[in-house]
Amino acid sequence: MDSLLPASARFGLDLFKDLSKTDEGNILFSPAGISTTIGMLPPVTRGAAATQEQEVPFFEKDTESSRIKAEETELEATEEMHRQLQRVLSEISKPSDDYELKIANRLFGEKTYLFLQKYLDYVEKHYHASLEPVDFVNAADESRKKINSWVESQTNEKIKDLLPDGSLSSSIKLVVVNVIYFKGQWDREFKKENTKEEEFWLNKIIDKVTPETLIEWTSVGRMEERAVDLHLPRFRVAGTYDLEATSAGLCAAGLSGSPEGAGLRAQRLLHRSVLELTEAGTEAAAATAVGFAVTPAQDWERFHCNHPFLFFIRHNKSDSVLFFGRFSSP
Repeated sequence: MDSLLPASARFGLDLFKDLSKTDEGNILFSPAGISTTIGMLPPVTRGAAATQEQEVPFFEKDTESSRIKAEETELEATEEMHRQLQRVLSEISKPSDDYELKIANRLFGEKTYLFLQKYLDYVEKHYHASLEPVDFVNAADESRKKINSWVESQTNEKIKDLLPDGSLSSSIKLVVVNVIYFKGQWDREFKKENTKEEEFWLNKIIDKVTPETLIEWTSVGRMEERAVDLHLPRFRVAGTYDLEATSAGLCAAGLSGSPEGAGLRAQRLLHRSVLELTEAGTEAAAATAVGFAVTPAQDWERFHCNHPFLFFIRHNKSDSVLFFGRFSSP
């Protein structure tokens, strides 16, 4: 598990920096959700990917034996990564009385398309994702609505219309979907009668706090329990991203595993997230979809969040960042 964490953390930081280049306002996304979706993408190896029988000869020629061996070696190397990610997801998904946390994965596949069982088995094994047949060929928009309805039901209706109108066509063969839903209450709730209007300074200091320093400051070895006089704004942040624009960073994390040799090609990676913080607690949800188509001190310290700040929701036992964001515009 430990060997996975640096790469996972780096992925979230790199994506945050990419999004910050084009968005100066509020930002919110789920590194864990996007990483999980990427982990479910079909690998490069044609033998492990979704495919059509008439398009792939299944390596019947002896001349391809050396290439098959090399690809099998590559698959073995990635197996350990999948096992580690599965252990992280299992740790995150353990029931807790302190909060509600749900992670769900699903494959929506064209009902006339033949998917290799080896690929379906490894997604089921590592990500507990089953394949649901849909009719992209004759009813692409109805299939889109079905996927959106499933996402909405899994996120307590927080994520609606993950796939916008026209995002799916009859050429789509597979849509890989991940959802994460979190709801937690404060250990000590804020009193609503104390909530009031205050100034929020837009021009202070956020550039001085980098994502790297934020993660460093909140590491287990650096954190300590203190009594704090906390002033925190009520806020709601939402993010909608078509991550095709940041495909370079995604390829480094595994998006290059799309099975182009098998006749499938990843098109768009769509991600939507929402987080609402109130006096009672925090509720957050995120959904990600990829479509494939042919082709203790006793002194009270004052902590007043009246200027832009970075924040995240982290699962401490696995050190996994579930949600990462920036609040800079009330």
